[in-house]
This record gives sequence, structure tokens and C-alpha cells, in this order.
Amino acid sequence: MSGHGRGRGRSRSLEEEHVEHVDERWMASYMDMVTVLMCMFIVLFAMSSVDQSKFVQLKNSLATGFGATDVGKVDTAKGVIVTKEKAKQGEATGLTDLQLATSEVGKLKAARKSLQDAVDAKGIGSQVQFVIDSRGLTVGLIGSEAFFAPNLADLSAQAVQVLDTIAPILAAQPNEVKIEGHADRHGVTVNFPTDWELSSGRATAVLRRLVEFGAIAQERISAVGYGSARPVATGTELAAMAQNRRVDVVMLSSQPEAVRSLIPSVLDGTALNPAPAASADPAAVPAAVPAAVPAAVPAASADSTTTTTKTATSTTTTTTGKTTAKTGH
Repeated sequence: MSGHGRGRGRSRSLEEEHVEHVDERWMASYMDMVTVLMCMFIVLFAMSSVDQSKFVQLKNSLATGFGATDVGKVDTAKGVIVTKEKAKQGEATGLTDLQLATSEVGKLKAARKSLQDAVDAKGIGSQVQFVIDSRGLTVGLIGSEAFFAPNLADLSAQAVQVLDTIAPILAAQPNEVKIEGHADRHGVTVNFPTDWELSSGRATAVLRRLVEFGAIAQERISAVGYGSARPVATGTELAAMAQNRRVDVVMLSSQPEAVRSLIPSVLDGTALNPAPAASADPAAVPAAVPAAVPAAVPAASADSTTTTTKTATSTTTTTTGKTTAKTGH
């Protein structure tokens, strides 16, 4: 009896020890939490000492980077933030509009040569016309009977051959492509209600061929129909009507309007660099005349003297008391 009681007391003490050991496990988690809290407060204390001037610089720099123009403080951020439009105009690299136009003409001429060589290799170069202007490079598919039959928008075998030849070159260019359909004047046609539907159908037929078989991305290409509103030849002769029955494939220039407007003058060699403004201070006028400028130039009028210097690529005209800049159109 007493032995049994001693056994029960010994079992109860073991259970109490076991329970007491289990309840102490919370201390490990508690100490970990206290350690983390201590580290957090140390970090907060370290961050509480802020260099005000550096904080302002950081704030202004971030404001500039996110496009804010008025940050309320002097912007001390280093570097140049350039908008997309200014980057296109070459302001980030210091290029002028004339320099950009000259570079664009070089790219368009290179694309024209690639296209011309491709169609010449197939013996169909006489069926295609190439024109470079302020819009970009135009590949003219002159209709006649080789591309489109009268009152029809179906592509002929000759048209398919030309389009399949020029498509890989156009697809390799980053420029957008615009398909412009035209028709000779009919008013009401046999197969289409008006010339508008006829010209649009021709443009769409060319577009589908370039996209479906020429691998030109559909995001880069569009089609438009001008009907008979923009003829290239007048008259009722069959030859004139055939010239107006056409589709133009235009590789558009990606430059802004200010640069594209200079392309014609670069092509014909009449592009002018901006002339420096005349200075009112006599001391600011150079004492020596460059050797390239003639020593004596006849006066253009009683109150103005004009000096003209021509080079292989540009012409600069400076007029004392009056400065003029020419731009080709």
C-alpha cells in the first residue's frame, strides 16, 4: 500500500517535470523577438540622423528622373534628362536639324539602292519608280496593265513578283509603311460603287500581300484609298489613265516635321546652315577675314553687304544688318 503510494508520487513528480519543461519553450521565441526588436530600434536610431542637404539632393534628383519640372528647389541632380521629341531631333548629341536631315537622306538613298538592285536583278526595274521627298521613300507601282486591270483590284502576276521582291527589304527597315491606292477617274465603276472603293481595294490587296507573304509586321503598315483625287497625269488618253491607276508604297521617315522639311533642300543641294546673327558690338566682329572668303565683295545695296561661301554640301549666306535662311520645300 505504502509502496503503491510512493510509486504514484514518483509518477506525479515526473509529469510535473515534463510539463514544466514544455512550458519553458516559449522563452526561445521570446528572446528571438527581443533580439529582432533591439536590432530594429538600432537601425531606426541610426537612420534618425539625416543629412538634410543630401536628402534634398536625393529628392530633387528623383523628381527630375520622374519627369517633374518644378521641384520647388534648385535641381542638383547630375546628368541630362531628354524628352523623346528632343532625342529624335538630336539635341542629346548636339546635332542640328540640317545634320539630321542629311543623315536621313543617306538612309533613304541606301534603302532605295537596295530596292533598285533587287528589282533590277529580277528584270522588273522598269516597272517601279522610286522617289525620295519630305515624307520618305516612295515606291511607285505604276498600274497600266502590268499591275491592275481597268475596274479591278486584283494583283497581276507582275505585281506579285514586284511585291515579293521588295517585301524583304521593307521588312528589314524600322520605318512605318503606308500603302496609298489611286484610280483613274470613272465616277461609277462596273465592279465598285465609286473610285474610292476601287482605290481602297487596290491598296488593301497590296497590303495583304506584303503582310501575309512579305512578313511585314501588321503594326507597321496601313492602307488608304485616294480615289481619283490625286492624279499624276491629266487627260483622257489611255496612257494618262494608266498612270493614275497605281499604288504607292511609302516608307515613311521617322524624323520630326522640322527635319523632314529640309530633306528636299538637302537633295537638291540648296540646304543652308543657320547664319550667325549680326552683332551690334563692333568689337565682337573678327578682325581677320578667312582665306576662303574673297577680300573684296561688291555691295548688294547702299546699306547692306552680302558675303556668300559655298562648299560641296552646304551654302551659308550672311548679310550685314539682315540675316536670311532659306529652306527648300
